[in-house]
Amino acid sequence: MTGAPNSLRDGLPPLPAHMANLPVDGKGFPVPFFVAWIDGKPDFRLADPDKMTTAVRFNRCWICGQPLGKYLAFVSGPMCTINRASAEPPSHLDCATFAATTCPFLVLPKAVRRDAKLPEERADPAGVFVKHNPGVCAIWITKDYGVRRVDDGVLFNMGEPSEVLWYTQGRRASRAEVMTAIEAGLPLLREIAQAEGTSAQLEQAIDVVVSNLLP
Repeated sequence: MTGAPNSLRDGLPPLPAHMANLPVDGKGFPVPFFVAWIDGKPDFRLADPDKMTTAVRFNRCWICGQPLGKYLAFVSGPMCTINRASAEPPSHLDCATFAATTCPFLVLPKAVRRDAKLPEERADPAGVFVKHNPGVCAIWITKDYGVRRVDDGVLFNMGEPSEVLWYTQGRRASRAEVMTAIEAGLPLLREIAQAEGTSAQLEQAIDVVVSNLLP
């Protein structure tokens, strides 16, 4: 016999209508569409590859699984705004905002990725995987995106933004907070760009973000 469904925990922001039918885990958090279920329980650290195929093929929101509209929102780290590439497909803006203001890893700058008891066959996200918590995330709002295959998977090229919203600790981030997060990740990007001979292009991309996309 199936027990009563779990209730949302107190203190969460209002749940977007798109997310109303998502299951709720034992801690009171809604379980995003993309989350992999292991032995009947959601593992928020893992994305189900079949869900990614569904999201891309049928134009579904990565977070709620419902059809997307005109505007697309990528929840991304600071380095993704420089590369204009995400390892995850887009979501509704309201779903993306809920994630940016609720997900413990995105809300808590000192939160770390938990690797204990992860399946041995799991893989890191495609592209340049920054393992540290940048402390800041961006919601990149656009009308289009592209899909690009790379050696370790698939990346999503984020289209020209209509707006970029920055968040930290569940609130909008200041320019100083965004700059600190960007500067923390630049050594890795510069090292890769130097090896690939693309340093000039990288510095130009950095200038674009700093000049035009920061609050």
